[in-house]
Amino acid sequence: MTSAEIITIGTEILLGEIVDTNTRHIALTLRDLGVDIYRTITIGDNVDRIASAIRESMERAEIVITTGGLGPTVDDPTREAVARAMGVEVEFREDLWEQVVAVISRYGRNASENQKRQAYVPRGAIAIKNPVGSAPSFIVEYPSPLPPSPKLALSEAEGLGEGPGVRAVISLPGVPKEMEYLLHESVIPYLQKRFDLSHIIKVRLVHTSGIGEGMIDEKIGDLELLSNPTVGLAAHNGVVDIRIAAKANTEAEANRMIAEVENDLRARLGEVIFGVDEDTLEGVTLAAVEKLGWKLTLLGYGLSDGIIRRLPGLVSLSDLKPDSLPNELRAAMEKDSAACALGVASFVDEMAAEIMVITPRGEKKHRITYGGHPRNLARWAVNLGLNMLRLKAEGKA
Repeated sequence: MTSAEIITIGTEILLGEIVDTNTRHIALTLRDLGVDIYRTITIGDNVDRIASAIRESMERAEIVITTGGLGPTVDDPTREAVARAMGVEVEFREDLWEQVVAVISRYGRNASENQKRQAYVPRGAIAIKNPVGSAPSFIVEYPSPLPPSPKLALSEAEGLGEGPGVRAVISLPGVPKEMEYLLHESVIPYLQKRFDLSHIIKVRLVHTSGIGEGMIDEKIGDLELLSNPTVGLAAHNGVVDIRIAAKANTEAEANRMIAEVENDLRARLGEVIFGVDEDTLEGVTLAAVEKLGWKLTLLGYGLSDGIIRRLPGLVSLSDLKPDSLPNELRAAMEKDSAACALGVASFVDEMAAEIMVITPRGEKKHRITYGGHPRNLARWAVNLGLNMLRLKAEGKA
C-alpha cells in the first residue's frame, strides 16, 4: 500500500490561534484512495525545522503533503524548506508570476514586489497553478529508494520516471478552501496516475452506548487484533465508537469485509449498538419515540447551551431541589399532556447526576456518580439518559 505523511506549517497553529482542519480533510481524502497515513505533524515557520521534518517524512513515506507557508511574506518558508530538503535552489517561474499578477488584479490592485516570492518553486518542481488564490503550489518528485545525498530533485526530463520508483513532496496552500480545491482538482488526479492508486479504504463507525470502553474491549478484543479489516475503539462520554477499516481492490470487496465484522459485533454486543456512521444517539432515540407516537417531555438541569441545542424542546430548569426531579418531570408531563419523559440533572459540585425516564412501558431512575472531568459530566449523563429512553422505546429494557 502507498503511504503518506502530512505536515502542517504555521506558528499560528502551534500557538492555538487557529485550528488545523486541513490535516483531517487530506487524511480522509487519501484514506478513500487506499493510501496509508503514517504520521501527521505541525511545524512552526522555521526553514530548518520544516526541511528536517520533510526529509524525515521522505525517508518513511512515498507521498509527503505540506500545507501552509506559501504566502508572499518573509515568514512563509515552505518553498525554501522543500528546496533545502531536496538539496536544490528555488527558481523563478515567469508563468507563475503572470498567474499571481492576474489573481491580484481581480481585486483591483497591482501585485507588489514581495508577492514575487510566490512565483518561486524548488528547481525541477512541477508547478500547480492556483486559479482560486494567489499562492501557486508545486510537486517535487524524487527517486525511491531514497539516496543518501540530499540532492534529490530531478525533472522528468532527467529520467526520474524510469528509475526503481517515484516519491513526491506536494506543497499546498494553508487557506482551507484553496487547499481543498487544488487537492481535488490537481493533486488527486496526479496521485492516481503517478502511484497507480487502485486500492480503496472504507471505514464504518459502529456506535454503542450503555457499557464502557473496557467492557466492550473484553467482548471484542480478538477483533481488535485483526490486520484487515482493522478494528479500534474511541470513547465519547457515554458513547463508544467501534471503527472498522477495510482495505480492498474494490468497494464491493471492502463492503463485504466490513459487513462480516459488523455482523460479528452485532452478535456479540446486541442492544448496545444504536447506530452507524452519521447516526447520533439523540437522533436514533427521538426517532424511536416518534415512531411509537409518544409525545415526549424533556427536562434538564445544569446542562450547557450546546447540550440543550442538541435536544429540541428541552426545558432547562434554573433551580432544582434535592430529589425533586421525579415530581418536576411528572408535572411537566401533565402540563404537556405527554406520554413519556426524560429528565437529566447534573450536579457538578457533587460530581453526580440524576436521570429519570418515564414511558408507557415503565419508568427508571438513576443517581450516578462520575469520575471524569467536571465539564464532561452533563454530556455523559445526557447520553446515558438518551440510551435509557432508547432502550425503552425499542422494547429492549
